[in-house]
Amino acid sequence: MRQPAEFSTRDDGAIALAGPLTVATVGPLDRQLRALDQPVAAVDLSAVTAIDTVGAWIAWRLARDAQAPITGASAEAQRLIEAVSRAEAEVDVHAPRAEMAERVPAAVGDLVVSWWQGTLGVVGFLGQLILALGHILRNPRMLRGKALVRQLELVGVSALGIIGLMSFLVGIVIAQQGAVQLQQFGAEVYTVNLTGRLAMRELGVLMTAIMVAGRSGSAFAAQIGTMKLTEEVDAMRTIGVSPLIVLVVPRVLAAVLMMPLLGFYAAILAIIGGAAISDLALGIPFLTFLLRIQEVVPIRDLWVGLVKAPFFGAIIALAGCYQGIQVKANAEEVGMRTTLAVVQAIFMVIVLDAFFAVFFTKIGWG
Repeated sequence: MRQPAEFSTRDDGAIALAGPLTVATVGPLDRQLRALDQPVAAVDLSAVTAIDTVGAWIAWRLARDAQAPITGASAEAQRLIEAVSRAEAEVDVHAPRAEMAERVPAAVGDLVVSWWQGTLGVVGFLGQLILALGHILRNPRMLRGKALVRQLELVGVSALGIIGLMSFLVGIVIAQQGAVQLQQFGAEVYTVNLTGRLAMRELGVLMTAIMVAGRSGSAFAAQIGTMKLTEEVDAMRTIGVSPLIVLVVPRVLAAVLMMPLLGFYAAILAIIGGAAISDLALGIPFLTFLLRIQEVVPIRDLWVGLVKAPFFGAIIALAGCYQGIQVKANAEEVGMRTTLAVVQAIFMVIVLDAFFAVFFTKIGWG
């Protein structure tokens, strides 16, 4: 059984420490010494059988607080005590915290500077991407066809299941909740108008963009960020291959090309979901609902959704690729940049959707 470290008080007021003063035994002794409330004439270490840095620090701290000498120390104990005494720092462990009147403007300033630097970085990245697309237009063989097809599959084909299910359920919710409100005015027949126009004009492409941002935008950031950590991007530059042409352009083109198709697909599934719940709960036959859609949804609503979709796809791909390229330090930054890519993409998609809503209203497509 391990011998505990102990202390005793002598008649001359000295504190005698005994036993092994090591990290494994000094826990209870340290608590007892901290609670000690009496003058200490000296610290006697003659009965100490073993000592390490922790034990030396406890003995030295006791002597320092009491302004008392250390006696009976062995050569090893003297060496350790001298070492820990030199390691004492006279500065505060934590820097003093500034006043709120100073901290708040400083934090706001840092935020504004970071936004400005981020804006410059995105604009520079967009310029590099435009130059890369210009090179591809002048020399189409530079486009990686297999990479583009692979990204088309990942962004579009692989997402059909989850986007279709989500859109079908959203259509059910729109039709059911809309019908509940319209029934108060005896106008539940206009559930068809509500579901069709919302799905074609707004929710089809918007919900698809949010899903693609969470699914593909995050994948873009994580994939490119991991390649930055493993120095694959640097290796491409070393052998004269442009990472923008190889990694970024196929992803951006895939998102831009697939978003209109996915948005239209999502709108159709949302309408089918609304037709299904209307047939089951509202007494509107399924086929009647679909035929009515052709009459009440103007073709311009379809064009509104299709016009917005490529812009949403470009924003999602740019956010994911840009954040992936910005990874520098470690694996933790990959996760942080992936989160930033999703948040920024969804935020910008919603902002752009609001802009398009105002724009189409001004040109008479409201």
